[in-house]
Amino acid sequence: MNGAESLVHTLLGCGVEVCFANPGTSEMHFVAALDRIPGMKCVLGLQENVVTGMADGYWRMTEKPAATLLHCGPGLANGLANLHNARRARSGIVNCVGDQATYHRPFDAPLTADTEGWARGVSHWMRTSTRATDVGADAAAAVQAARTSPGQIATMILPSDTCWDEGGVVAAPLPVPAAQPADPHAVRNVARVLREKKNVLILLGGKALREGAQAFAWRAAQATGHRLLAEGSNGRVARGQGRLPLERVPYPADVAINALKWVEHVVLVNAKAPVGFFAYPGKPSRHYPETAEVHVLTRFEQDAEAALRALCEELGAPAIPMPDVGARPERARGGPTPEGLARTVAALMPEEAIIADESVSFGRGFYSETFAAPKHDWLHITGGAIGCGLPLATGAAVGGGGRRVINLQADGSAMYTVQALWTQARERLPVTTVILSNRKYQILLGEYQNVGANPGPTAMNMLDLGNPDIGWVKMAEAMGVEAAQATTLDQVGDLMAQSFARPGPFLIELVI
Repeated sequence: MNGAESLVHTLLGCGVEVCFANPGTSEMHFVAALDRIPGMKCVLGLQENVVTGMADGYWRMTEKPAATLLHCGPGLANGLANLHNARRARSGIVNCVGDQATYHRPFDAPLTADTEGWARGVSHWMRTSTRATDVGADAAAAVQAARTSPGQIATMILPSDTCWDEGGVVAAPLPVPAAQPADPHAVRNVARVLREKKNVLILLGGKALREGAQAFAWRAAQATGHRLLAEGSNGRVARGQGRLPLERVPYPADVAINALKWVEHVVLVNAKAPVGFFAYPGKPSRHYPETAEVHVLTRFEQDAEAALRALCEELGAPAIPMPDVGARPERARGGPTPEGLARTVAALMPEEAIIADESVSFGRGFYSETFAAPKHDWLHITGGAIGCGLPLATGAAVGGGGRRVINLQADGSAMYTVQALWTQARERLPVTTVILSNRKYQILLGEYQNVGANPGPTAMNMLDLGNPDIGWVKMAEAMGVEAAQATTLDQVGDLMAQSFARPGPFLIELVI
C-alpha cells in the first residue's frame, strides 16, 4: 500500500464521503487511489475557490467534513478566499494539498511555494507529512480536528513522494470530543442579568440559530421581556414557518448603531458583540453602546441548545409556542424590487428549500419578507470574501439530499466563481440561481459615500459592469446550465416555479 491509498482508506474510515477536487500533477497518486478504492464521491471544480466554497456549503448542510484536493501552494492560494468564509462560518474541512517531493523541494522548482505559510491564516490545524508511513495517522488527526466543535479547517500538506512511496498504514478514526457544555456559573449569571437588568439584547449566532435552540431562546426572552437578534452573517439559520422571525444586526454602520442604541446589556450565545464590517471616519467600531455590559452564555465551541435549555430551567421559563408568522405571502407582480423578489421566493419555494444568499446590497430587506415562507435554511456569506454564493449553493446541493437550493446571487460576486455552474450541470444538481443583474458593484457605490469620498468618472468606471454587459444567459448555457432572462417579477416567478418542478440546475438573470 502506498501513502495515497492509506490516505483514502483512512478518510473513508473516518466518515469522509466526498472529495471536492481540482487536482494537478503532484496529486496524481491520490487521484489514482480514489479511482482504485470505492466509496468516495468525487466532485470536480474548475477552480480551487469553487472547490473550497463547495466544501463549506457541504459542511453547513451535513456537519460532515469533506476533503478538498488542491494543487500545491498556488492551488491552495486560489482557494483561500472561500476558506476564509468557511472559517468564519465555523465549517469543518479537510484540505489535502499536494506539494513538491521532499527531495525535490531544495531545487526550488517553479511551483515551490510557502504552502505552510499560506495555510496558517485559514487553518485551525495544519501538518506536513514527511513519510508515507505517517500519512494515514496524519489524515485521522486532520479529520478529528475538522470535526471538533464547532467545526475547524484542517490542512494536510502532502509532498508527492509521501503519496507514491510504499509503506502506507491505514489509521483508525480518532475520538471526536463532544461540544463543551456551558459553564453553570455563566448560566446562573445570565439568568440573573435577564431577571434584574433592563434593556438586554440576547444575540444568537452559530448553532444557537438552529430550530431547537431557537425554541429555548424564545422561552427565555418571553419569560423575562427581553429582545432577540441574530448576528449579521451566519453559517446557517433555520427559518420559515415554526421558526423565530429573527431579524439580524443591520450591516450599514449608521443603521446598526441606531438599532442598538437602547442596549444596556448584551448576552452572547455562540456570537460575538456587534462591530462594524469596516471602520469609517468619525464612527465607532463597536455598534453597541460603549456603556453596555457584555455577558457570555456560550462560546462558539460550546453547546448552545443545551445552555439555552439550562437557562430556561434556571429561569423557570415555561414552554410556549413559537410566534405566529402569519400566512404565506402571495407572489409579487410588476417591476423588480427587493421586497417583491423576497415575497415571490417565499410564495413559491418548496418546503425545506436551502437559500444560499450572496445578494449583497440588494438583499438586505429579504429577511422580513420571508418569515412566513415554508421551513427552509438560509446560508450567508460569512467572511465578506465575495465569490462565495455559487460554490456554496453547489456544495449545499451535494449535501442537501435532493433539497432545492435557491442561490440569490449578486452579478459582480458571481463572476469570481462562475465556474461553479459547470459543476452544477455535471452533477445535475437541483440549484436555481437568480442573478441580480444591476451591472455594477452597487455595494461599493454605497461604501464610497460611507468613507466620505467623492467618486468621479475614473472611479465610477471601475465600479461599472455594463461596458460591456455580461451575457448571463449565454454564460450559463456555455457551462451546460439552462437559463433565461427576466425583467419583471411575473417572469422571474414563472421561471422559478418551472425550475422547481424539474431536476437539475437553472439560472435566471433578473435585470434590476
